[in-house]
Amino acid sequence: MEELLKTPLNEELKKLGAKMVSYAGYEMPVRFGSIIDEHNAVRNSAGIFDVSHMTEFWLEGEDALNAANYLVSNDLNAVSNGDMQYSTMCTKKGTVVDDLMVYRFSSDKILLVMNAACKAQDVAHIEANLPKGNVTFTDRSLETAQLALQGPKAVSILEKITTDFVSLPTMKFTEGKIAGVDCLVSRSGYTGEDGYEIYCPNRGAVTVFTAIMEAGKSFSLQPVGLGARDTLRLESKMPLYGNELNLDTTPLEARLGWAVALNKANFLGKEALMAQKANGLTRRLVGFEMTEKAIPRHGYPVVSLDDHGEPLGEVTSGCPSPTLGKNIGLAYVSKKVAKVGAIIGIEIRGKVKSAKIVKTPFYNRPYPVRTE
Repeated sequence: MEELLKTPLNEELKKLGAKMVSYAGYEMPVRFGSIIDEHNAVRNSAGIFDVSHMTEFWLEGEDALNAANYLVSNDLNAVSNGDMQYSTMCTKKGTVVDDLMVYRFSSDKILLVMNAACKAQDVAHIEANLPKGNVTFTDRSLETAQLALQGPKAVSILEKITTDFVSLPTMKFTEGKIAGVDCLVSRSGYTGEDGYEIYCPNRGAVTVFTAIMEAGKSFSLQPVGLGARDTLRLESKMPLYGNELNLDTTPLEARLGWAVALNKANFLGKEALMAQKANGLTRRLVGFEMTEKAIPRHGYPVVSLDDHGEPLGEVTSGCPSPTLGKNIGLAYVSKKVAKVGAIIGIEIRGKVKSAKIVKTPFYNRPYPVRTE
């Protein structure tokens, strides 16, 4: 068995009681104590995540912007230098190779932040489809650490260390120092909360992490593992590659049409996605909540509730929602039932339990983003 990679914070996290698991080739913390407690900490105060397993791919050279714009479905010409943009990267068939955040430094410098579990697939796809021209592709994942500070107290915690990033607008990034370490900081949130993504060289990771943990003591900051990261992102209807997205689904089916610029001159998968839109979708991603006592899980069949039990689709993600006190899930279902209010059945260990399609996201943060 191949030895698992370790992030620069591995030993620090173990000192804090992290229960480690294998994930995407790394030894990663799934939880430190209770997943529910960690989830609630992010919703009510703040949590810090080690996400150093994520990949950092750089496109550089005078043709970098055009190359990136060909590889991704969104339009980088619609944003400015210093902006980050969510996008998907598609095959020629329009299916999703991965989803990602694109950081536009300039027309000749682009950062692609992608999923660790897809790294080999992503590298192969980029290398096979990178347009010719003055552009280089470099993988700096193994030399880069990434932390995510998330929650309503994230701004207050960070401003105890530095004021460089407090007024950073959402979906923007900049560079500065945290605890004397050179960092790239952006402001978004896979948890549905306000917060920051902090990138730094591996050698500075412990220094940055320790400074944030110390600053967060008075705000009940908690380290958070992959378990709560999953429940947080599901409540906020954030897709997870391998669940909602894969090589058999398109961004249009996943309701990510807002991240697909069909009016853009050209990008991988454009023709297939235009054809799919013109012909009409046969299935859509929906959110649902259980109306009977049962917990939906990835892979469970979705069926009609009549005597025939007609197959309608499949659950992609599901869990008890700590915030809402309900059992929720996402599923791809036939277009004919993909509407809010529709009643569907979830087949769980041979028994069909009823559920209702609801408006998503399941959770919306109740407070404004602080920018002062």
